[in-house]
Amino acid sequence: MSKKNRHEEHEEHADESWLLPYSDLMTLLVALFLVMYAMSATDAKKFEEMSQAFSSALAGGAGVLTEKAASPSESQLDQGKNQKLNNVIEKNTGQSEISKLRKKEQEDLEKLKKQFDQYIKNNGLTDLLSTKLNQSQLMITISDNALFASGQAVVKDDSRQLAKSISAMLQQFPDYDVVVQGHTDNIPISNSNYSSNWDLSVDRSLHFMKILLLNPNLDPKKFSPIGYGEYHPIADNSTASGRAKNRRVEVSIIRKYQENQEFTGVVPNGGN
Repeated sequence: MSKKNRHEEHEEHADESWLLPYSDLMTLLVALFLVMYAMSATDAKKFEEMSQAFSSALAGGAGVLTEKAASPSESQLDQGKNQKLNNVIEKNTGQSEISKLRKKEQEDLEKLKKQFDQYIKNNGLTDLLSTKLNQSQLMITISDNALFASGQAVVKDDSRQLAKSISAMLQQFPDYDVVVQGHTDNIPISNSNYSSNWDLSVDRSLHFMKILLLNPNLDPKKFSPIGYGEYHPIADNSTASGRAKNRRVEVSIIRKYQENQEFTGVVPNGGN
């Protein structure tokens, strides 16, 4: 029996060469996801440790994982903390400065109030003048009887000295804004000079302010006249005594550093 040439039977195997690039691709994808996770973390130290570990594992090369710019560095985090600390220090320093200015202002206004009160007492004017110091201003209230004839706005000759005395005391503290306010009662005015109490109140505040400003040591830019007419009463207009209290001129020295004022980095300059 003749033997035929026979080929050894071999199993046919599929080409598996694609597995190598596939495994490399998967490795790179895993590395990419890990990098993205590390980039989202805020702990720079842990990111550095992870970067070194994966750089060593993946051929020891210096790849994207070694780039520190992707995550905040420790120096950047320190700078942020230092900036916040500086902001706190700056704010506290500013608040401390404002507190000192408030204290000095309070002392000045208390001193000025004592001078006015002493002047009122020495001249027997307690029924015509009064002072009040609050959180916004030092106010000097002057009855209209001390300054004007009924229905008139021209300051009486014997009352001009009062205005000059007030201006002399104001010149000690020339940096404050001063508001001169005229007020009336609610009885309608009826004369040829004024058509309403508003007109009368404005004219009275203006005339009195002009006498104050005869003092060359006072800055006109700091002064303002306002007329409120009958609309800011301090007493009941239904009685004669109440109407008398409402007819008045108020000289208000305005605070520059009020209690609710917050530090903004700029110290007020006095209202220019």
